[in-house]
Amino acid sequence: MPFEFAPSPDPDRNRDPAIPGPQDELWLMGQPPLQDFLDVVRRDFRDMAGKGPRRDQIIARWRQANDHLADLEDSEAGLADRIRCRKLPKAMRPLAEELQAQGFYRETFDRVPTTIEMVELDRIVVSQRHVTLPFVQGLAARAQAGMPPADLFRFCQPLERRDARVEWRRLGRDRFAFLSDSNDLRFHETTLLRPGQVGDLQPSGPIAGVVGAIVGLGSNFLSGIRWGKRVVLHNGYHRATALRMAGITHAPVIIQTVSRRDELEAVAAEPVIEDPAFYYRAMRPPLLKDFFDDRLATVLSLRRRRKMVEVSVTVTETYVEDL
Repeated sequence: MPFEFAPSPDPDRNRDPAIPGPQDELWLMGQPPLQDFLDVVRRDFRDMAGKGPRRDQIIARWRQANDHLADLEDSEAGLADRIRCRKLPKAMRPLAEELQAQGFYRETFDRVPTTIEMVELDRIVVSQRHVTLPFVQGLAARAQAGMPPADLFRFCQPLERRDARVEWRRLGRDRFAFLSDSNDLRFHETTLLRPGQVGDLQPSGPIAGVVGAIVGLGSNFLSGIRWGKRVVLHNGYHRATALRMAGITHAPVIIQTVSRRDELEAVAAEPVIEDPAFYYRAMRPPLLKDFFDDRLATVLSLRRRRKMVEVSVTVTETYVEDL
C-alpha cells in the first residue's frame, strides 16, 4: 500500500461523489518540480485541517522517491524504449473497424498516422502525475484478468458514449460556466451558425448569425503518442491504471505516430509539448508501473474539485469606412 501523509478517512466517502469531504488521489512523487507537489499537499491539508504537514516532512518524503528514481535511471535505463506492442487479436479487429468508422474517431485522429495496437502498459510513459483512486478502483472491479478480448476492447475503447454529467450556469449577462466532475471537460472551438441551424430562439429582431462557443468532453479513447520507440500515454489514465490494478498487462491502445516536434505540438498535451526531451529522451521517464511502486506513489486525501470552463462574451459595436 502506498505511503499516506495522513490516515485515510472513512473509505465510504470515496464511493459516492455526492458525499462531501476529501477524496483519495494516487500521486507520483520524486519527479521535478518539487514545488508543485509541495503546493498541493500544503494547500489541501491546510484547507481541510487548518494546518498541513511540515514542509521538511513533505520534502523528505519526496527526496526518498527522487533518490529511488536515480537508482532506476541505472537499473531501468532505456526501459521505455523496450515497450512491447503487437497487432490486435482477431477477435478485436471487427470492433476496431467499427470504432474507426465513428465520427468522433475520425475527427480526433485525422492529423498523423494512427493505428490500434496491443500495448504493454507497464512501460508506457506517463505525463499525468495523479489519478483519482476510488474511480480507478471502481473501474478495476469491472476489469478482470483473462476477460474476453471483445470485452477488453470495449472497456478500453467505448463504442457507446458514457459521458460524464455536465452542468451549466449563467454567471451574468455575458458570462457562462460549465462544470463537471470529469477532468475531460474542455473548450472545443468557436463557430458561426446560420439562423436555420439554431432552433427555439425568440429573438427581439431578425437574426443575421449566431456565434457559438462549443464546450464539451473529449473523445474518451485510451490513446498514446509514439515518437521513435516510446509511447506516451495521452488519454485514459484512469482506465490504464485500473487495468494494471486488475492484473491486465496489455491493452488495445490507439497510437498516433509523430516524427518531429511540429507534429507533436499538433496532437500532444501541454506538459509533453513543453518538455518533449524529458518524455521521449530521458533514460528513465515516469512509467505507468510507477503508480504501483510504494517508493514512488503515495495516497493523498485531497479536497474534491470539479472542472469548470467559463465562457465570456465581448461585443464591440463600431463604424468602419468603405475602402
